[in-house]
Amino acid sequence: MTAHILAIDQGTTSTRAVVFDAAAREVATAQAEFAQHYPADGWVEHDALEIWRATHSLVGRALAQADLSPERVTAIGITNQRETVVVWDRATGQPVHNAIVWQDRRTAETCARLKAAGHEAAVQAKTGLLLDPYFSATKIAWILDHVPGARARAEAGELAAGTIDSWLIWQLTGGRTHATDATNASRTLLYDIHAGRWCPELAALLGVPMALLPQVRDCAADFGTADALGAPVPIRGVAGDQQAALIGQNCFRPGELKCTFGTGAFLLINTGAAPVCSAHRLLTTVGYRLRGETTYALEGSAFVAGAAVKWLRDALGLIGSAGETQALAASVPDAGGVHLVPAFVGLGAPHWRPDARGALTGLTLGATRAHLARAALEGVVFETADLTQAMAADGARCGTVRVDGGMAANRWLCQFLADVLGCEVERPAQLESTALGAAYLAGIGCGLWPGLDAVAALPRQVERFRPAIGDGERAALLAGWREALARVLLQP
Repeated sequence: MTAHILAIDQGTTSTRAVVFDAAAREVATAQAEFAQHYPADGWVEHDALEIWRATHSLVGRALAQADLSPERVTAIGITNQRETVVVWDRATGQPVHNAIVWQDRRTAETCARLKAAGHEAAVQAKTGLLLDPYFSATKIAWILDHVPGARARAEAGELAAGTIDSWLIWQLTGGRTHATDATNASRTLLYDIHAGRWCPELAALLGVPMALLPQVRDCAADFGTADALGAPVPIRGVAGDQQAALIGQNCFRPGELKCTFGTGAFLLINTGAAPVCSAHRLLTTVGYRLRGETTYALEGSAFVAGAAVKWLRDALGLIGSAGETQALAASVPDAGGVHLVPAFVGLGAPHWRPDARGALTGLTLGATRAHLARAALEGVVFETADLTQAMAADGARCGTVRVDGGMAANRWLCQFLADVLGCEVERPAQLESTALGAAYLAGIGCGLWPGLDAVAALPRQVERFRPAIGDGERAALLAGWREALARVLLQP
């Protein structure tokens, strides 16, 4: 019987279920967006039950499209929006509060207090992360402190918490498995990336009872059996979305890097068996853990990428679909002096300013929707350039940048990225590398592929974009961006 892998790709704005065959070719896919909730300035929430129901429905649709019954699925791989957390009742499986999304800024004051008390250096030394509301732990503590009775119930062992992978595993296995993988654990502020375990001292500092936390497993491991699909299917691979994309892009050697353009933009470079501590406010994180051995990565993240295009579409009504931005950007010779600094939910690396807000600068009466669309795309690329420069300053020089994610379908953006970075950009035919990475892990976990070497040997088609501008033009573009960015950073 031909092997098939089901990948569940649970993202920030949509969920997808993708079926792959034994050659890692996409056989079927089903996707749907879900509601975003903004209850206050800087707050972002999801309905965890809506995510679960959508996931279950999409899996059924993808299997029907592939003409597969659940019995014919060899294994499941899961990849997910990282840092987003759910706290739920172990007895009923019901969330006690909406999921708090990675973009959420509500715990900024808590993080500022911890920094002021001098805790950041110790936290960074153990976790590779900085004290920022981006990460999971302060979100969990907020839920426990704002839902009546939740903290006492958590300490009594009545509640469970986890990132979205843990939530989906719990639901798929009927509550029999409460687990996560090392990549998702490494994004919580609670996981010692050197010791490879939860850290009780950090949990106490951040107010998260250890009884809430899932078991941490390798990325290709036994995560239980999914019975919720109508037949028992083993779950054998799990990784956070950016690490899954690192795997999906075959970045298996130190120095190989990828940038995923999804809701945000996330640049990861494989640093091998040794973690690299950044002096330029990048993150040290687990790239993947296989057979008990950890491969580390250095990461820079911009919180808004595709979300800026979504804003043009949904909030301003300037475009009907994301695909229109390619032609609009190409229709004008430049952005007409307009810059969009997409700090809608603060600035990530290397600035880490949760209080920053987005800005449009350089507007004149001659500015058109084409200029605004181009400025939005340019802003995402300029933020990516900031990340590559920080990586270079840390000694991790960027060679070829492998891109993926929905925005990478935009050829104009890929070419502008090559121009601004001054290096080759490589785009795979399979743009959704997150789902592919989850499939690779599940395939390794169930024995379909013996390891990463076998995955690397699978056929892979790519398109390359090379710089087409000179150093002077590149410097002028970056100077204009830095001027606009400085205005945002100077905001009180």
